[in-house]
Amino acid sequence: MLVTTVILASFLPAKGEVAHGFNLLTTFAIGLLFFLHGAKLSREAAIEGAMHWRLHLTVLTFSFVLFPVLGLIFKPVFLPLVTPDLYLGILFLCTLPSTVQSSIAFTSVARGNVPAAVCSASASNLIGIFLTPVLVGLIVVAHGQGHGSFDSIMNIVYQLLLPFIAGQIARRWIGTWVDKHKALLKFVDQGSILLVVYTAFSEAVVQGLWSQLPAVSLLGLVVVLSALLFAMLAIATFTSRRLGFNKEDEITIVFCGSKKSLASGIPMANVLFTSHTVGMVVLPLMLFHQIQLMVCAVLAKRYAERSRVLAPPIVVGSDSNSA
Repeated sequence: MLVTTVILASFLPAKGEVAHGFNLLTTFAIGLLFFLHGAKLSREAAIEGAMHWRLHLTVLTFSFVLFPVLGLIFKPVFLPLVTPDLYLGILFLCTLPSTVQSSIAFTSVARGNVPAAVCSASASNLIGIFLTPVLVGLIVVAHGQGHGSFDSIMNIVYQLLLPFIAGQIARRWIGTWVDKHKALLKFVDQGSILLVVYTAFSEAVVQGLWSQLPAVSLLGLVVVLSALLFAMLAIATFTSRRLGFNKEDEITIVFCGSKKSLASGIPMANVLFTSHTVGMVVLPLMLFHQIQLMVCAVLAKRYAERSRVLAPPIVVGSDSNSA
């Protein structure tokens, strides 16, 4: 659907009043998305496993410290392979929180610590609402275009945080309904992402995106993102073992600490960056999302096969607390 949306925006970009209408619709969809996420997240799920602070601190350090550090120190290596605008997108990618759904899914497939994955991924996204715009202000704006950090924080508060808080407040009345209609949340989730992508790429195409993006830079971007992912996977594996985590916790750290959220990143980019730069900024995130899904699917299968040989099955959800 992402590829189809990019193709549609390339040949039929929204212009003029149509583009303005799509911008308004996108803003509404993003607010609705975070409202429903707030209504979906139970306080029990957020608190579950919170006492496992060493694991959560490790995941948060990878997401918000190590990723940005790698993006900065490898600038001399990355920049010759991509355009300056794509490098801004890579820096933005490095400031984002971890994924929620896929991190938990891969941890479950790999037979890792699922309750800890739920807590770590959820905490990463909650903290990212505050921390990502600050990191963007400190890192990304220093290297290119973007709103100032205060404006970024206020935009996040208005468009993302307030709807999320409203959803949390409304959960006591609509939480059961939301839990029973998860397909609706999935539709809003995917629909809002596709709206942002279409709107962003329409603006970028009108500004001459494809004429400014050489094919060699696109290939270089794939190489850079693959190298970044493999570096984080290797560091997460090595660090978790050196810190003495067991295999289940290692799996959780590897999957939660090495992944970046498309669902949170694209709406944030739409808020944090000027309209003519959003398309180029989200392109690295879209590619990284596809790469991480393919690589982590293979890795989760290998973890699962090893776990079946070395240990009996891990029963998740055997009591009400785990469920």
